[in-house]
Amino acid sequence: MSWLILLLAALFEVIWAVGLKYTDGFSRLWPTLGTITALMISFGLLGVAVKTLPIGTAYAVWVGIGTVGTALLGIFLFAESVSLIKIISLSLICVGIIGLKLAHN
Repeated sequence: MSWLILLLAALFEVIWAVGLKYTDGFSRLWPTLGTITALMISFGLLGVAVKTLPIGTAYAVWVGIGTVGTALLGIFLFAESVSLIKIISLSLICVGIIGLKLAHN
């Protein structure tokens, strides 16, 4: 169950990270409130997950999923550049996330 909670925390991390783009420097009320809400949910779920998961593993997985998800949404939503090196780098992060999960078992 802790891994599912951690996955939800990471998904909310992606939401708040992407939400930052929509806040326009925190000058738009509703995107700002949504971003802050997603941030609080993400941190709260991470806090619950680390009750039973090792902090180093949980934090690395949380950041890794957040990084990959945010980078992919940046490509698809904001037409950010994509290159072979970017795809390889994101793939390596995914391999690291899987490795940490497997190492925990």
